[in-house]
Amino acid sequence: MKRLQERIRQDGVVLSSQVLKVDSFLNHQVDPILTMEIGQAFARKFQADRVTKVLTIEASGIHFALATAYALGVPFVYAKKKQAITLPEDLYSVPVYSFTRQETYRISVSKRYLTARDRVLIVDDFLATGAALLGLVELVKQAGAHLIGVGAVIEKSFQEGRGKLEQAGVFVYSLARIESMSPGEICFAEETENMLAEETN
Repeated sequence: MKRLQERIRQDGVVLSSQVLKVDSFLNHQVDPILTMEIGQAFARKFQADRVTKVLTIEASGIHFALATAYALGVPFVYAKKKQAITLPEDLYSVPVYSFTRQETYRISVSKRYLTARDRVLIVDDFLATGAALLGLVELVKQAGAHLIGVGAVIEKSFQEGRGKLEQAGVFVYSLARIESMSPGEICFAEETENMLAEETN
């Protein structure tokens, strides 16, 4: 997604070869127009898959899941990281390790909102190590639902997340795939693929 790549280059801050900060427009302060365009991009990709529910994890994936669900005309559900007293006891639940927070937490979804009748699209802001997304995949399995695939807004292709998901048989679609990054420089996988194609020709 060209516009997303441009914003990452313009407003993203590379803190190290592993850490990209996009909190000025994606996951702290949010650009609502770009967010809705992201939802439309995912909806176009998965329009034919008869999605009945979009699933994400709180909190950074919520607005992208909402935008996608709105474009598809279906509900979205987000897995909670802490169990509130209003949540029923009847839950799907799985532990997930957070690299950025350096802690393990348990994500949960009520069995009322994820069932074997659902065709689920998972959407999240980042695909890096894949831990959170694999946790969501496990929730879908626990529900006996059909998993359509995973949509990631930004993928760090140099990390192991995509490989783990594909090894588990999960289809992955990312809007911006970062192949490498360092302070002041971001290389997208699409650009590298185009360069290789030009060299071959």
